[in-house]
Amino acid sequence: MAASLRLGCQGIVRSLVSGLRVRGTDCGLRALHRSGIWRGAPSVQVFMPALSPTMEEGNIVKWLKKEGEVVNAGDALCEIETDKAVVTMDSSDDGILAKIMVEEGSKNIRLGSLIALMVDEGEDWKQVEIPKPAVTPPPTTPPSVAPVEVPRPTIQPPPAKLGLRMSPAARHIVETHGLDPKVIVPSGPRGIITKEDVLRVLAEKKEIAHTPAQIAPISKPEKIPPTPQAAVPSIGSQRPSIPPMSIPGKPNAAGTFSEIPTSNIRKVIAKRLTESKSTIPHSYASTDCDLGAVLRLRKELAKENIKVSVNDFIIKATAMSLKQMPDVNVTWNGEGSSPLESIDISIAVATNRGLITPIIKQAANKGIQQIAESAKVLAQKARDGKLLPDEYQGGSFSISNLGMFGITGFSAVINPPQSCILAVGRSRTELALAEDEEGNPQILQKQLMNVTLSSDGRLVNDELASQFLECFRTNLENPVRCALV
Repeated sequence: MAASLRLGCQGIVRSLVSGLRVRGTDCGLRALHRSGIWRGAPSVQVFMPALSPTMEEGNIVKWLKKEGEVVNAGDALCEIETDKAVVTMDSSDDGILAKIMVEEGSKNIRLGSLIALMVDEGEDWKQVEIPKPAVTPPPTTPPSVAPVEVPRPTIQPPPAKLGLRMSPAARHIVETHGLDPKVIVPSGPRGIITKEDVLRVLAEKKEIAHTPAQIAPISKPEKIPPTPQAAVPSIGSQRPSIPPMSIPGKPNAAGTFSEIPTSNIRKVIAKRLTESKSTIPHSYASTDCDLGAVLRLRKELAKENIKVSVNDFIIKATAMSLKQMPDVNVTWNGEGSSPLESIDISIAVATNRGLITPIIKQAANKGIQQIAESAKVLAQKARDGKLLPDEYQGGSFSISNLGMFGITGFSAVINPPQSCILAVGRSRTELALAEDEEGNPQILQKQLMNVTLSSDGRLVNDELASQFLECFRTNLENPVRCALV
């Protein structure tokens, strides 16, 4: 009887196992292995990727696939706004988009955050297993200890010195509140009294003034002195330091302001501009270039239906100058100069999301017509937010042209780690005295354009910058040589 019962149980177990195999190991067994019980289809997790080297977070602009749609490897899943452009994210797996975890329009999604779930084809995507968020264990609190009264140490004034040294902010607070600088203990370098030292003494002075003399001190934990920020006397506390924010949906009242959110691109632009102006010693040099030969050659090329702009000649002349003067084609590596083998020109393009610099690679090896076609395509992709990461990352030299906006001349900010940027203004007409072939004086009309080179003084000194500008002007004023090379 016991033997027959044991055989019957074994048969039931075999039938259950065979049933799981019939249902398919790809679905049932894997779910059983992962959770021990059937909770839903196992998922493939899709995370927010790093689409640029400086990207820390991104915005989901638009989902290109819907829940339940079949996705093949290489299909476009969604559009993500990085710190530089709007990039299309492609799927790396085959399957079905089961669950969108982050809706389109969501902003500031950190790298590595879960944004979607996929399941294998043939599985029920509606029953996808949604992973539980990781729960951080609460910090263990140490056992409570009875507070012990700690006597306040008596601050001894430093020995007398030949004159007291203090920062301007500390001196202002001392003079305003009539403090004795001799009782202030300096904590700054070489015995300088800092602002924090003065605020500490001021806070102690106020605390003593507000303590009643007739009440005996009670045994209790030592009161933490106020922070230096709280000790600073408020000026004009009768009104707020900033105007109040307006209420959405209601007309703006007088004295209110509206908050405009900053895009990731503008945040990165602000960060890089601040880094450039605060860490790079900028040097500037300007010169005028005669555009007469360039304008005449453009007319000749237009007759052959070859459309090129003055900016295309500027790019080509810059690339040729960098090839002739490789000491300028360098970047800063944190400690010194790093020569670059290729000549890649970054051109500044203004978009509604901010300024971005697509790159014309190997510009010295391209003709004027090739440069014109590349610049046109890259500029349009930049305005549409469709630049790929390798189309705007890197570059050895930047050009910023504001001539089309009527700007005569300006100084541009270097794009680190590059060493130079060329600022181009609009052309202007001037009369100049010259001699004809027979040596007779005559008045000629010239079309001049101002350019200003901003250079990193650590890499390109004033002499090298002057030589580069002279080489650039020679190449630009002889455009036939540029067109043939």
